Amino acid sequence: MHPPVHPSSLVRRAGTWLAGAALALALAGCSSSGRKPAPMPLEPVAALVPARQVWTQALGPVDALMVPAVHGASVALVNAAGTVTVLDGESGRVRWRAESGAPMAAGVGFDGRRAAVVTRDNDLVVLTEGGERWRQRLPARTFTPPFVAGERVFVLGGDRSVVAFDAATGARLWSQTSRGTEPLVLRQAGVLGAVGNTLVVGIGGRLVGLDPDTGRIQWDATIGRSRSANEIERLVDLVGRVGRDRDVLCARAFQSAIGCVDAQRGRVLWTQPADGTTGVQADAERVYGVESNGRVIALRREDGVRAWANERLLYRGLSAPLAVGRSLAVGDAQGHVHLLSRADGSFLNRLPTDGSPIVDGPLLVGNTLLAVTRNGGVFAWRPE
Repeated sequence: MHPPVHPSSLVRRAGTWLAGAALALALAGCSSSGRKPAPMPLEPVAALVPARQVWTQALGPVDALMVPAVHGASVALVNAAGTVTVLDGESGRVRWRAESGAPMAAGVGFDGRRAAVVTRDNDLVVLTEGGERWRQRLPARTFTPPFVAGERVFVLGGDRSVVAFDAATGARLWSQTSRGTEPLVLRQAGVLGAVGNTLVVGIGGRLVGLDPDTGRIQWDATIGRSRSANEIERLVDLVGRVGRDRDVLCARAFQSAIGCVDAQRGRVLWTQPADGTTGVQADAERVYGVESNGRVIALRREDGVRAWANERLLYRGLSAPLAVGRSLAVGDAQGHVHLLSRADGSFLNRLPTDGSPIVDGPLLVGNTLLAVTRNGGVFAWRPE
């Protein structure tokens, strides 16, 4: 049985927070005990892959939905208060900083010049080094960072709609309304990005390719399907991050499946049942993910058959993984970044931060490994 889903991670499509005894009972029924298992104690780890800390920065507290964005040698970050900071990935130097003027709901999207965020007032705000350029009120609550590319800003709404804006002026270009009927959506970053000239969006359990100029659907590939008539078990939203190997995209459907899709043809290559809540990473040989209990797994990229599993980080609140060199980096809720072997899952190193949870997961900027913590610390290492 799946672990209980916390009510704060779910919203109704109309935007009302879920509440009430009926939901509480439904969630409580998923577990025979209200206690969370204790995190597995950490074992000593030899630094088989040395990593030297090269810089740190402080942002101020960061919410779980404040997902950083990397573009070239820069990384854009936003704190919960709405301050956007763009850092040089190699040195940690602040390139520029701008204020959105409001607490954040989701962010950040970044194309190297413009940063886009969504406020709790439901405003899409686009900023540059010179400050705010424009803002637009969105039609639906948003939990996924905007995507900025091709002189446009794309937004995936909590109602599973997609809206495109002109990046320079804020003019609305087109919108695509979801045909999904599921009443619940995750309060969690979903899938929104591009492969070539195709905008790729997670809509329910489907990975959908859209024409970025018109919003027309080019292909539609199902990764996860509803499991029952129960509202919570029908929830199959795709979650960020997405693993990519050339034109193959691999994604996770919340607590139901992992699958890979040929993004040129929109063809599903395979799906496998998988119980997890965070995104995946992929290379030419494997797809990497974390299950709900903290088991780190690698699946063969060609067919989804399990290649290895590491069960020594159970119940540690692991983040989405990142492939870097011969390592797989994954953060935990205690502020560690663990480096595992991509070949067999064995430990290669462990990197400390400030003790607060790693947000979203580690990042790679050039040859610098970054981690952002819930307390707002940005930590950078250079693996050797």
